[in-house]
Amino acid sequence: MALKFTKMHGIGNDYVYVDCTREELENPEEAARLVSDRHKGIGSDGLILIKSSSVADFEMAMYNADGSYGKMCGNGIRCVAKYVYDNGLTDRTEITVASGGAVKHLRLTVSEGKVTRVQVNMGEPLLKPKEIPVLGTGESLVAEPVCVEGQEYAMTCVSMGNPHAVVFLERVNDLKLEELGPKFENHERFPDRINTEFVRVIDRKNLEMRVWERGSGETMACGTGACATAVAAVLNGYADREVTVHLLGGDLDICWSETDNCVYMTGPAATVFRGEVDLEELR
Repeated sequence: MALKFTKMHGIGNDYVYVDCTREELENPEEAARLVSDRHKGIGSDGLILIKSSSVADFEMAMYNADGSYGKMCGNGIRCVAKYVYDNGLTDRTEITVASGGAVKHLRLTVSEGKVTRVQVNMGEPLLKPKEIPVLGTGESLVAEPVCVEGQEYAMTCVSMGNPHAVVFLERVNDLKLEELGPKFENHERFPDRINTEFVRVIDRKNLEMRVWERGSGETMACGTGACATAVAAVLNGYADREVTVHLLGGDLDICWSETDNCVYMTGPAATVFRGEVDLEELR
């Protein structure tokens, strides 16, 4: 049976989107692995299913390229907002989307009938080691020493619905992330693996970031990672609470509000193409 899909991306963080508001997709873990293959499949960082919800306007179910389930995807949820508005599933510019047991509030910017930018209330950052999770003690892990392949790094750990370790460095452009990323991802201190952000502080309002996402490898962007990076930069005294995070695929504006302690992420969303694929032929 042909699977109808839409390829979308948020500043280069690309996913295959499937409308499951009327019909479920069986075995999404396998489907994610098949469609994500950039040589034999459609090519993406993963698969996102758009579903109906009893607790929000819509539900997002996100799967990484290796088929593992992800609780939250900041770039992905903006694309979900664009999809449901552009395809007539809603006519409202303020919606809610459930993902990984949490409900996010989104505000859509519309131009000529299409969504161009989306602001997402990503909620409060989690800093306690057990909530992230990461093996450690205390109320938070800020500039926490971690030894990876014989070298010591200072990491700041934050959960924005999924776990992040943020490492500040003098340079990030010449990092061999294909070697370093997996070492962090599978380090013994991270029970559920980890997303790792490698960050250079440009100034108090600008951060340069590269990311290694668990289950997907290096990606062009990571929305939750940008949020975690902004929080980590504030906790380390490197940046103000409103910053622009510069990623390989583009920029995200992040604000960690003092009023409600929530992190607000604003950025674009784009549709690439639509199509149909027979999953049997991809096996």
